[in-house]
Amino acid sequence: MPEPSFDELLASSTRSVLKLELRDQYMLDDPAFAAWKAGDLDQAVREYTGWTEIASSATARGVAFKRVRIISEPVSEYIAFEHAVTSRVNVVAGEAIRWVPRPRVSAIALPGNDVWIFDEATLQFGLFAGDGQFVGNEVSTDPGAVKLCLSAFEAAWECGIDHEQYSVTL
Repeated sequence: MPEPSFDELLASSTRSVLKLELRDQYMLDDPAFAAWKAGDLDQAVREYTGWTEIASSATARGVAFKRVRIISEPVSEYIAFEHAVTSRVNVVAGEAIRWVPRPRVSAIALPGNDVWIFDEATLQFGLFAGDGQFVGNEVSTDPGAVKLCLSAFEAAWECGIDHEQYSVTL
């Protein structure tokens, strides 16, 4: 039986969707990133219209959406891009976003990969190559893995800085 897709997991979520991001760069060939690098923030935001609609739909039906981004400082160019679009892509959709400088999580047990946590019961790990290219997903409902990821998310969230209060410098 195939693993459920992100869309299926999100559609079946009724309470919460949490995201723990651990990387300093993702797909550098992302058209939104290219637009931002070219100085076109409006086009970068337009590239994420689909995501904003998906997240807005979930929050409109009462699903709490929280995302924690653990980052190195000074930030990478990709993190500066993410920060630049976050208010107009994620926050406008109802996501709560916190940024966590990496030294703040030195003593927190973190999963080895980025992870989505659906209704505190199902995980979808995002797998990436060293250059940030997306490789695939892995779904788990293993109670030990869920417990680790929830604990990591909650601890990182507590030491995070709300998006509105966090500023980046390259």
